[in-house]
Amino acid sequence: MRQEPQTVYIVDDDAAVRDSLALLLELKGFRARAFDSAESFLEALDPAWSGCVVMDLRMPGMDGIRLQEELVRRGVPLPAVIVTAHGDIATARKTLKTGAVDFIEKPVDDEQLLTAVRAALDLEAERRTQLKQAEELAIRLERLTGREREVLDMVVAGRHNREVAAALGISPRTVEVYKARMMEKLQVRRLPDLIRLVMSARDGSDAPAQGGST
Repeated sequence: MRQEPQTVYIVDDDAAVRDSLALLLELKGFRARAFDSAESFLEALDPAWSGCVVMDLRMPGMDGIRLQEELVRRGVPLPAVIVTAHGDIATARKTLKTGAVDFIEKPVDDEQLLTAVRAALDLEAERRTQLKQAEELAIRLERLTGREREVLDMVVAGRHNREVAAALGISPRTVEVYKARMMEKLQVRRLPDLIRLVMSARDGSDAPAQGGST
């Protein structure tokens, strides 16, 4: 998976605000890139982008809420920080429900913004880590035979050796052999580690990994 360096994408139709936010962030060591509208941001958007979006709520054309919704629709879950001079509780709730990390009123308090940006970037880094783990697990799972994958699914579901053996028409000893092979291929030493690996990777991936053939 190609991934760009973490960047704070600023989307605001006010040039003075864009420039001041970009300057603040860059002085604090963040990468920043500014756009004058939601439309220009979406036109340039690359799914490989990593970071967060600091967006104005009210802009000509597409506003911040619609931009949030469009990012969700496109499957680009960049965390958002909303800044606005027209805040109200109902709007704040709507943006937070859509996935915004914070809702900040203008004039923007520098420390509040920096705290929100750090939280958003941490959230994105965690998501990317989980996604990478899921992709690495998918590669390892491709090494499993069909029968090994069946055993794995039952083990992760909490079924004991005798239950797995009965379901597959094999002996409990054979189940142990399959477990040993699975753990070697998935590069884990203990059964709890195997279960934890599979469960955490599944939580970090929207699509189930495909198993190998017999």
